[in-house]
Amino acid sequence: MYQTIGKTDFNFKNQGGFYKGKVRDVYNINNKLLVMIASDRISAFDVVLPRQIPFKGQILNQIAAKMLEATKDIVPNWLLATPDPNVAVGLLCETFKVEMVIRGYLTGHAARTYFSGKRELCGITLPEGMKENQKFNTPIITPSTKAADGDHDEDISKEEIIAKGIVSKEDYEQLEKYTHLLFKRGTELAQKRGLILVDTKYEFGKTNEGKIVLIDEIHTPDSSRYFYADGYENRLKNNEPQKQLSKEFVRQWLIENGFQGKEGQQVPEMTDEKVLEISNRYIELYEQITGEKFIKPQETDLLTRIEKNINNYLELNTL
Repeated sequence: MYQTIGKTDFNFKNQGGFYKGKVRDVYNINNKLLVMIASDRISAFDVVLPRQIPFKGQILNQIAAKMLEATKDIVPNWLLATPDPNVAVGLLCETFKVEMVIRGYLTGHAARTYFSGKRELCGITLPEGMKENQKFNTPIITPSTKAADGDHDEDISKEEIIAKGIVSKEDYEQLEKYTHLLFKRGTELAQKRGLILVDTKYEFGKTNEGKIVLIDEIHTPDSSRYFYADGYENRLKNNEPQKQLSKEFVRQWLIENGFQGKEGQQVPEMTDEKVLEISNRYIELYEQITGEKFIKPQETDLLTRIEKNINNYLELNTL
């Protein structure tokens, strides 16, 4: 098995706070910069699984960097540099407490909700008679926010967000506009690679100057779902599962083995074979969505490489 990055424990010059997310380790530098390290941890149903996936962090970080570059004409973003394959450095922002989830197709969480008999999702009424994986006439935004314990995402409507003062009406409408424009661009980029961008989520923040910027990752297999365009219509017509590139195959494997993150459930055994299968699927998505060959790291000590590259960047770039 290849070396993986499970956790980091660095101490950088002018380091302030440290935050460990489900996948990323985030270092605050002088209350001006964020150093975000993409680990090889993998989560599903808001649970971090017990084994890391080789190359996953590098794949997420490099796809996100390419997609931020490809969308910066639509909305400014937080990213300043990627000094290491697993590292993104950007502006410290005040984060909006909602994730802007946008769905072009009835699949995943939306499909599970729909086929449980419900016809409303985040205040949006869904039409009768839809098939799983069918395209919506117009993409729908189904925002989510963190539960009180901070571990689970909860559906929420636009009206609730504004009424509760989570986001102002003016800012939320700007986030909606950006979300639709980003999804349109992501759809166009995917089409060029023979893929369908099915659904995704975007996160936004505000800089110290009050400017709204796109933050975190975009259009990665952790934040997005892709179908292969070839054969989509035939599979839909025949009620067959779509061939897809996303983390959904991990969720489906967990569901089939009795795990959906609920109390008392156990994560099924992650064998070496399963870990390598997941890794290969992530590499497949990287190569399919970018059109580039994935370059595996040659170093045997990834943490030393990461620490060195970050320190070199911080030495030369201080705000």
